[in-house]
Amino acid sequence: MEQVPTSVLSDDPCHLGEGPTYDVTTDTAWWFDIREGRLFEAQLGSGSIRVHALGRMASALGRIDTERQLIVAEDGLYIRTLADGAMTLLCPLEADNPTTRSNDCRVHQSGTFWIGTMGRKAEREAGAIYAFHRGKISTLFPGISIPNSICFSPDGAIGYFTDTARAVLYAVPLNPATGLPRGEPEVLLRHSGIGGLDGSVCDADGQIWNACWGAGRIDVYSPQGERLRSLSVPAKQSSCPAFVGPDLSRLLVTSAWQDMDAAARAADPQAGCTFLLEASARGRAEPDVKLA
Repeated sequence: MEQVPTSVLSDDPCHLGEGPTYDVTTDTAWWFDIREGRLFEAQLGSGSIRVHALGRMASALGRIDTERQLIVAEDGLYIRTLADGAMTLLCPLEADNPTTRSNDCRVHQSGTFWIGTMGRKAEREAGAIYAFHRGKISTLFPGISIPNSICFSPDGAIGYFTDTARAVLYAVPLNPATGLPRGEPEVLLRHSGIGGLDGSVCDADGQIWNACWGAGRIDVYSPQGERLRSLSVPAKQSSCPAFVGPDLSRLLVTSAWQDMDAAARAADPQAGCTFLLEASARGRAEPDVKLA
């Protein structure tokens, strides 16, 4: 386990920190506290952090342009205006199903947004993975319990995802121009031992950086599924990484205190904090989502 230099970006503990992303053009990191309906905005250069109340559970965003974001929420996709925070429903998603919410998501290089949903109590196979492609939502993979690790190879030709409940990371061939599957998922690796596969991001070399929930670490895997590195995170429930900084070499990692009683939180005092790891990564900038 590597102990890289690590700092606390935010000590405002997230019930369920998730969905980090970074806008390299403004040096701004964004992430969510899903359970509390909060969106964090951090200017990394100045260290200033703002917290926006969304009024609903949400888990991810994609940048549309310099003025707008696409927010993935419990009941649909919303266009959020940065100037005033106003949110306008673009299209519903499982809005008629009160047992589910959004979870892990990521934008493909083509501008297609992969979106995961799950049961609010992690009900078995209650969720799915969808694609928001050119203004329309289609189902990619139904019957998912806990969708996570959605990320894409640098050339956009491979998509990765997991169902945390199954402890398997899948790889699926994609059309790089659309971000849509052109084959069936295959098992890349099976997770064993402490913790479970949570959020992931893919670097410029095609390596997969995965947050291991329950183990307090980031595991780095080769495109062939070989574990190359493990980096310590000072909170047991590490949830999702994102590359940040002007050269995208640092790693922002969210965490959570979800399902921890008082004794567990006392033993894990930084649970829910958001961290910066000096990871010496070769990260990639997140692409913009395309609406049409």
